[in-house]
Amino acid sequence: MNKAAAITGGARGIGLAISMQLASEGYSIAILGTSPEEKVKDNLEQIRAITDDIVYVQGSLGDAGDRKKFIEAVLDRYGRLDVLVNNAGVAPKKRMDLLETTEESFDYVLGVNLKGTFFLTQAAANVMLKAMNKIPDYNPVIITISSISEYTASVNRGEYCISKAGLGMMTKLFADRLADEGILVYEIRPGIIRTDMTSTVKDKYNKLISEGLLPFKRWGDPQDVADAVSVLCSGKLAYCTGQTIDVDGGFHIRRL
Repeated sequence: MNKAAAITGGARGIGLAISMQLASEGYSIAILGTSPEEKVKDNLEQIRAITDDIVYVQGSLGDAGDRKKFIEAVLDRYGRLDVLVNNAGVAPKKRMDLLETTEESFDYVLGVNLKGTFFLTQAAANVMLKAMNKIPDYNPVIITISSISEYTASVNRGEYCISKAGLGMMTKLFADRLADEGILVYEIRPGIIRTDMTSTVKDKYNKLISEGLLPFKRWGDPQDVADAVSVLCSGKLAYCTGQTIDVDGGFHIRRL
């Protein structure tokens, strides 16, 4: 029986690269996404070219019923859950100055990015705990994809920054709680990654990168993040948990 990986937002951008990477390593894939399956059909076909073991669940990470449906779909299809990758997230529908941010926008962003991720992680962890000592060679891993916005202020999208900062502490909390249970928990903090979501700010970041914003003078690619996920799932870091892996071209060095 193949190991099973659940990836939120796994049908586009960084999530698609992660899905394809884990599929290439023999994992059965389950994806939670907000788009109708027909809309992401071409992307899903890229995964199906690697493995037939894929299930797609349309739903919102911010909805308790959809989270439950997703976990149930994974177990119904594969009977196990080895890896959870918390990749899905939303940005504010409209960027607003910190002094004008609305409760509606705050609740929307944190409801998906932080609350939704927290409770999906909680549900997945409980599934993993029940499987301990029942599945041979079972070494579950939980990985959360956050952002450099966790520690980089953007006053026109404060709710997004707060949600990502919360994920950093969430990682530490689950790592602490689950270490003795044999479940490893990590955070990956991407920087400026080339995806459809960043295409609208391409010129801005091209200029900043050329002027020395990053020690590595290039954009990151989704595969850079997928490669980090691969390492964390490899079992070669078995005495490590709670770590944050910066996949940001050296942005975290904070050069002058």
